[in-house]
Order: sequence, then C-alpha cells, then structure tokens
Amino acid sequence: ILTLTSGSRCSPSPTLPFRMRRYADAIFTNSYRKVLGQLSARKLLQDIMSRQQGERNQEQGTRVRFGRQVDSMWADHRQMSLESLLVALLRKHRDSQG
Repeated sequence: ILTLTSGSRCSPSPTLPFRMRRYADAIFTNSYRKVLGQLSARKLLQDIMSRQQGERNQEQGTRVRFGRQVDSMWADHRQMSLESLLVALLRKHRDSQG
C-alpha cells in the first residue's frame, strides 16, 4: 500500500484509487488514536497509583514518628520508675542501718 520513493519518503502507491488510500489513512488514524488513548490511560493510572503510594508512605511516616514518640514516653516513664525504685531502696537501706 505504501511505497518508498528515492527520497526515502513514504507515499501512497499511485495504483490505488483515492478512496482506498483514504480508507487506509482512516484505519491508521483510528489505530493511532486508540494507541494514544491507551497511553494516556496508562499515564493517568500511573499518576493515580504513585499519588496513592505517596499518601501511604506519608501515613506510614506519621505512624512511625508517633510510634517513636510513644516509645520515648515509655522509656522516660521506665526511667522515672527505676529512679523512684532506687531512691526507695536507698532510703530503706539507710533506715535499716540507722
């Protein structure tokens, strides 16, 4: 249907009637539009998925930071409990010696 000329350009074969060349062009154009539509749909889907993944990562980061804060609070609480226990033991030891 397409022939190469000496200038390396694609051109419709002159032996085909004009209607057939238009029909071939229409088929190519429709196929090209479908491919472009599929590419656009894939790009949109990738954008949506990457946005959702970014939101998930942000939520996980918030959870991790909150978890670290809670862990830090528990560590502080344990530290104070140990200090209180040691103070009580020292007093008891002093009282028993005194």
